[in-house]
Amino acid sequence: MSDREVFEYALLRVVPRVERGECINAGVLVYCRAKGYVGARTHLDEARLLALDPEANVAGVRAALSAVEGVCAGGAAAGQAARDDAGRRFRWLIAPRSTIVQPGPVHTGLTTDPAAETERLLDLLVR
Repeated sequence: MSDREVFEYALLRVVPRVERGECINAGVLVYCRAKGYVGARTHLDEARLLALDPEANVAGVRAALSAVEGVCAGGAAAGQAARDDAGRRFRWLIAPRSTIVQPGPVHTGLTTDPAAETERLLDLLVR
């Protein structure tokens, strides 16, 4: 038997000018139901963001990315979402939106360690 569990993940994309549709990857959300895990790791490449939009609100983007990490962490940082289980928080975070920070499509995989998978995906797909 395998000790690997199914997990889901989505990239967090920064779309500085929605009308142009250009984006950069700035984070990853990971959810593993079997482990009760939801986590996010972010990394904003400021130079790439400003190349797409020299007037981008970098501080605002950083705040939005930090808020996603806070919702995943739970507790006081999650605000009203703190009462929700990991799955509900993940589903709320991956819901389509037309703001500057947007989730990408959801993908699946197998892992023994969802937290390590979060770091691996950040390195592979964002940094």
